[in-house]
Amino acid sequence: MPEVRAKKALGQHFLVDRNIARKICDALGGGTSADRCDALEVGCGMGVLTQFLLERDDLTLYGAEIDTESVDYLHEHFPAFAPRLIEGDFLKMDLQSRFPNGVRIIGNFPYNISSQIFFKILENRDLVPECVGMIQKEVAVRLAEPPGSKEYGILSVLLQAWYDIEYLFTVNETVFNPPPKVKSAVIRLRRNAVQRLDCDERLFVRVVKASFGQRRKMLRNSLRTAFGDFGGAEHPFFTQRAEQLSVADFVALTNWVAAHCAQ
Repeated sequence: MPEVRAKKALGQHFLVDRNIARKICDALGGGTSADRCDALEVGCGMGVLTQFLLERDDLTLYGAEIDTESVDYLHEHFPAFAPRLIEGDFLKMDLQSRFPNGVRIIGNFPYNISSQIFFKILENRDLVPECVGMIQKEVAVRLAEPPGSKEYGILSVLLQAWYDIEYLFTVNETVFNPPPKVKSAVIRLRRNAVQRLDCDERLFVRVVKASFGQRRKMLRNSLRTAFGDFGGAEHPFFTQRAEQLSVADFVALTNWVAAHCAQ
């Protein structure tokens, strides 16, 4: 069977450098040879990363692949893996029913859905102890940046509330077919010790999204647009911008909003 054609609509850029693939594989933690853990590769493509993951004796590897042409290729070249290859959209997958004991996520993620993949991981944070993903460099920087950076944003805060994030290494355009127009990077997320935030978690998400909704404005204006004028009450953070606040600051701000706003 010929190689799979990269499809622009699926955001496909196939990694062709085996050394990079091995580094990505090695970045993911696992279980032991006696007590293997489940891992799910999102977007297996032609298996350049898959081949190294399958060599590990501490992982039971599953795959999620939406491209039927890639599925056919993988069935032909990795027949032993075929029963664990799930044809379909990872974003629509019920991880709880498929992996009730948890699953590690890994992959060369399609650029056009990388943020959605991370929101999916957030929704399943109690099932996903670790994620290693190659994504567009600017997105990787954004996720890993600390407060005070211009790149720090909604997903940075939400992911950093629940995960420790490491920017591992940058990947040049030349190791892909077809080469993308931007650089890529590999990041690793590891679940932190936070079981629940010390605030209303749904309101926390609303406050973070509202705060960055008008990120050039002071928080006073951003939050009043979403929640009203709080009866004229002022918070010390109101003279700051969203990117200046840490996760702990947003937790404190959420509790203040809860006390001053009829939701």
